[in-house]
Amino acid sequence: MTDPRPGDAFQIGDVLNNTYRIEALLGRGGTSDVYRARNEISGRLIAIKVLKAEFSGNEDFLVLMTREEEIREIRHDAIVRYSENHRTSEGLVYLVMDYIEGPGLDARLKEGPMPAEDLLTLCKRVGEGLKVAHDRSIVHRDLSPDNIILRDGDPAKAVVIDFGIAKDTNPGAETIVGNEFAGKYAYAAPEQLSGNTDARSDIYSLGALLLANFRGKKPEIGNNPMEVVKNKTMPLDTTGVPEPLKGLVDRMTAPLPDARFQSMDEVLAYIASGGASDALSDETVIVSPPKAAETTPEPAVDTPAAKPTSKPEPKKPAAAKAKPAKGSSAGLIAAALAVVVIGGGAAAWFGGVFGAGEPEFPAAVPFSLIISDPENAAATASGFVPSAQMQDALSKRITDLGGTASLTLASGDIAESWGADVMAVVDDVAALDDWQLSLVGNEAAVSGSTTDADLLARLNEKYDAAWPGALSGTFDVSLTSLFLDAVEVEYLLAQYADCGPLKQASYPGPVGYGPEEAILISGTLAGASTVEALQEAIEDIADERFVVIDAEVLNPTLCLVENYLPQAPTSDIEIVFTEGIRGENVPDGRFLVGQNPVIDLMIPESLTTGYISTSILDVSGNVFHLLPNNGRPDNSVETLREGRNGKVPLRVTFDMDNLERNEGELAFTIDASSLGKSKILVLHSYAPLFRQMRPRQESAVGFTEALSERSADELIQSLDSWIFTTAEE
Repeated sequence: MTDPRPGDAFQIGDVLNNTYRIEALLGRGGTSDVYRARNEISGRLIAIKVLKAEFSGNEDFLVLMTREEEIREIRHDAIVRYSENHRTSEGLVYLVMDYIEGPGLDARLKEGPMPAEDLLTLCKRVGEGLKVAHDRSIVHRDLSPDNIILRDGDPAKAVVIDFGIAKDTNPGAETIVGNEFAGKYAYAAPEQLSGNTDARSDIYSLGALLLANFRGKKPEIGNNPMEVVKNKTMPLDTTGVPEPLKGLVDRMTAPLPDARFQSMDEVLAYIASGGASDALSDETVIVSPPKAAETTPEPAVDTPAAKPTSKPEPKKPAAAKAKPAKGSSAGLIAAALAVVVIGGGAAAWFGGVFGAGEPEFPAAVPFSLIISDPENAAATASGFVPSAQMQDALSKRITDLGGTASLTLASGDIAESWGADVMAVVDDVAALDDWQLSLVGNEAAVSGSTTDADLLARLNEKYDAAWPGALSGTFDVSLTSLFLDAVEVEYLLAQYADCGPLKQASYPGPVGYGPEEAILISGTLAGASTVEALQEAIEDIADERFVVIDAEVLNPTLCLVENYLPQAPTSDIEIVFTEGIRGENVPDGRFLVGQNPVIDLMIPESLTTGYISTSILDVSGNVFHLLPNNGRPDNSVETLREGRNGKVPLRVTFDMDNLERNEGELAFTIDASSLGKSKILVLHSYAPLFRQMRPRQESAVGFTEALSERSADELIQSLDSWIFTTAEE
């Protein structure tokens, strides 16, 4: 669930069309939000997707919603069922659909790796649903873990949702969002980067998300559009994936559409056969040169000997295949790295054969190779090499580092010295803490990091002057510290603080956090989603350090007040919770329905002057002033002590059976209408905290305005607070 906000399209309890009562906000998207609602006539739970107000009058987005509604004609248990669109009196457009009870596959991804057996079950279920869609010429185009829900947590009951950017591939039909890129880069097929989409694109995306959930982590596709282009030309790394899942993913995610399974029928047949259905050849697929169609590519070093290249004529997909664009020798780098800027940036898909002569090996376009040695993972080398000698040398180098190599012999538009030049770069960067060398033709890019300033200076000087041989490119290696600057953490805390200030409870001082030093964050936050987002943000910069977010999640009222509380130290005032009916201590401050909270403050011996103000910030959004109030106006410490020395108890809420209490002494029991977290505030000030008596009960907004005004007068000596919780059981 997602915490609601005041500006949301619908609020909890709203009734739409005299029928659908909003119960919860399930999630927010870029253009729409999704709610859980209940049909008050039938009692059935449904989901409601509402366009955000700024898009409800936009014809393009209305077409999106209308087309998504039309998916209701697809009937399969693995495809979410849509009802129809509605418009509110305020002009908001919403779509009614089935509510699927269960976690999203993205939530399962965050929990860690999934068993291969479960993923095969998931693929069969989703594949059967997509087959029905593809048979009606509908391509989803945005398959990703967040668009699959596991009904009751069961992969065999998976349901595909969100056909919002689906494409109708029937002749003459228009793409909903145009012919540009649609989908998520991490799971999108390579041809989608240039807007070419058919059923095989969904096959790729499904295979990519299977691999991601097997690994238990999102795919890493690059930090900029150029890296995305290069990475999308490479086969996905399925090292360590057991059969038959490995073979399934390999055949679903081949970079070239023609090299994949051509339909969901083929995917399902492969699963049914347990991997015996070999629709594709085992070797890496590369483009054959002119007049050399019978040439057999040399196998990658980690595969068995190559099979004959002839294979059965593939079944026709649900849509016309996207043809890769041809290029020329002079345009290899430009073609491989061309970028089409669409929103955050996407890339065109290029292919072709370069060179006039018939090469020894089939041509690879683009001729790409990626070699990496990450600090906390195994070294890898994947791509094309021009000779068996380089294949052997690079494979040995990677094996010596404890890694794996998948190298395919091919020809391409590269210099004769290319192999020696690449190995020279590998020799240079081997001493870095972590590094990656990416090549497309003669264009190279090195990235990485090191803690050795002298080594970095030498390498920068060398590569600023010239790259080895015919290579050229970018050398981007950063100098890293063994310590994490606390300022970087503080910057993130300022970004995510939505319920008062956050602090580094384990503040390391000016040097920063050591390599194995934990990062502990304390404070208050407005929702579990913020806690999760902050955890991920800090982990992104923490390297391998342990991150603990020890923050209290508060309701909106408490968060509002937290943002206006004065910056004052705590005091030695203590609190004691007692259940008034039974007279039992409640050390954790947790009270159940029907119980009577009795609260005592313990005034320390050292506190003898000034004024004590005590209030409860209730879960309902109200503030109750326990001391002072109209029935108990004198809150001076001298009066409250009543001539007593030492530690003195001060009762602020009372026993319901105490018939002698006066008008200002508040007593109450917990009822089911006000469950959750409340906060007790105790402020010690030089003079009366407010210029005039506050009402016994007021809104949080009124209280924070008055408190903010008096905080500026620097009257407050200390501020103490405690949370007490009310619950049904």
